[in-house]
Amino acid sequence: MRRTTALLAVWGWLALAGVAAAEIVLPPGFTAEVYVSGQGFATAMPVGGGRGVPSIGTLAVDATGTLYMARTGRRYTGGDAEDHLSTIQRVPAGGAQLSPDTLARHLYGPPLPNPQVAAVRSDGELLVTTHDRDRKIGVLYRVVDGHAEILAGGTPEPGQAPVLVQPEGVAVDRAGHLYVADRARGVVVKLAASGRLLDPRWLTIPRPRVVAVDDDDAVWVGSDGPAEAPWQRGPGEIWRVAPESGPRRVLRGPLAVSVTAGPAGRLYVADRHGGRVFVLTPDGERVEFASFTDSDAPRAIRFVPVTDGTRRAGLAGDLLVVTIRRGAWPVNEVVRISGPFDRFGGR
Repeated sequence: MRRTTALLAVWGWLALAGVAAAEIVLPPGFTAEVYVSGQGFATAMPVGGGRGVPSIGTLAVDATGTLYMARTGRRYTGGDAEDHLSTIQRVPAGGAQLSPDTLARHLYGPPLPNPQVAAVRSDGELLVTTHDRDRKIGVLYRVVDGHAEILAGGTPEPGQAPVLVQPEGVAVDRAGHLYVADRARGVVVKLAASGRLLDPRWLTIPRPRVVAVDDDDAVWVGSDGPAEAPWQRGPGEIWRVAPESGPRRVLRGPLAVSVTAGPAGRLYVADRHGGRVFVLTPDGERVEFASFTDSDAPRAIRFVPVTDGTRRAGLAGDLLVVTIRRGAWPVNEVVRISGPFDRFGGR
């Protein structure tokens, strides 16, 4: 398949600073541009490495095109750390250039321990997971108008086991059910829309971390396999649970650091170790989509929902990708990829 190289569009002040643009290899008809970046957050990084915003581990986009980004902090290590309580940033449709002086205006909600932005429900509620590694207790929060409320998990009643230990990704099906990947326990937990526990072991696989629901209401789950942390090697697994046929392992090998459901029931997978994003069909066909050069890598991906609000913003159906530039993990950028996604991705 013929492929083209899309040069990321960067702002004039970056060009004046002599910073070279990164490259992403994309299929014909697709374009990419920097959507969220910044300067001044990591001045000790090498030339070009300081461009970006504080480390982003997860993304979510609401019906207006507003982007939510979580700085995950020290999620896979114990003990005290300066960034143990981390923040969520909110960026309006259109993107942003951030700086240490302007970051505060983008903060959303209270600081939380090791937060991951998981999903946005149709009513605009932001779902965020956190966990306390030492206490082995996790929480699923709903965040509305900047206020966080516990939806599920937290400290259990005396003598009761915790509902969540290390929750990671969350997905919502058409009926409003919540599927929460509990990595520490090796299960996907099913909750009612209210947060009530429906099935503590809806799916049992080793170290599940990322979850998505596709157009056919099938649940996709990405597992880390034997890897203790996302920066370690897998092999990972990707499972698909269809309403009519139950769970099936679709792929084994790549470690999915992030997944997002695309058009026609296809799953887009960010493979950080491979420096690429690929597409997976329900039948297990794998199609390469984007590859990164100069040691860049994807970290989190999310499709912008197609709504009246996102159409007005000119973002409907675009793919947002958090990129790590040249291994400079403390600062990341968000790249926006546009193109004919409805005609791409195999059968």
